[in-house]
Amino acid sequence: MLELLPRMQDGGVVAFALPRNLVECARENPLLGAWVAGLPDTVREVAVRWSLRLDEPYQPGGQCSWVAPARDAGGQERVLKVGWRHDEAAHEAEGLRAWGGRGAVFLHDTYVDGLTSALLLERCTPGTPLGLSMPEPEQDLVVATLLHRLWMPPPPENGPFRPLQVMCERWAAEFEEEFTKADERIDPGLAHAGMALFRELPQTAQRCVLLCTDLHAENILAAQREPWLVIDPKPYVGDPAYDVLQHMLNCDGRLAADPGGLARRMANLLGLDGGRVSQWLFARCVQESINQPWLRDIATALAPA
Repeated sequence: MLELLPRMQDGGVVAFALPRNLVECARENPLLGAWVAGLPDTVREVAVRWSLRLDEPYQPGGQCSWVAPARDAGGQERVLKVGWRHDEAAHEAEGLRAWGGRGAVFLHDTYVDGLTSALLLERCTPGTPLGLSMPEPEQDLVVATLLHRLWMPPPPENGPFRPLQVMCERWAAEFEEEFTKADERIDPGLAHAGMALFRELPQTAQRCVLLCTDLHAENILAAQREPWLVIDPKPYVGDPAYDVLQHMLNCDGRLAADPGGLARRMANLLGLDGGRVSQWLFARCVQESINQPWLRDIATALAPA
């Protein structure tokens, strides 16, 4: 059983524990499971490399990483993130390095070996997620403030970062493949319109910035250096109107009650075109509608006339 991995003898860990979400995902993905089976040795190696004393990992944790509080040789509080390298998580370190602690956690060091990517990060104290700290309408203001700070001009030729078009093309292709197999699915006309927009919008952006792409209230933590800091970014370069989508998708009640109003509110807070934000939200609701059927009604409400 993955929960009963061997005890570690050094690195400051008394017994090796796994985040529950990582355990569940490893059971479903044999490649991830094989990586998880070697985590005790991997974490031990990284802890020794950086002279860290580790506590147990955060629960329930992420789906592809082992993340735990740590202290370095000087007693400074840190966080160690040991992740399974996969396409979705590419360039997290490069994004954090580009932001340099401005609105996001500071990156102290990195180490890459095979399928493993380790990050030594600033620890947020108290570390309470934004979602547990204030009502959603107040969260909107924090999200908008952070996005304004994160949206910086991309490096020449985008540096290491992929264009948003790459992600949208991949997700659209995956949607179209799953759509043909689904027993229940969104109206074919809406599906076609949604994926056409999903491919078109990245190409028609009037402005391109460094994007976080996965910013929501659980990835924003209360801190001391700044009131709120972003964790776990998935950087791309592209249309800033895309970057508010995940926050809106996590606001289930308001999204269901008035999706157009929520899109306009976030657009106003960010100085974006409300119609473009609504188009992005429509396309993304279509894209997510196979695994989240409740979004079909949202997509219908947002569908272009």
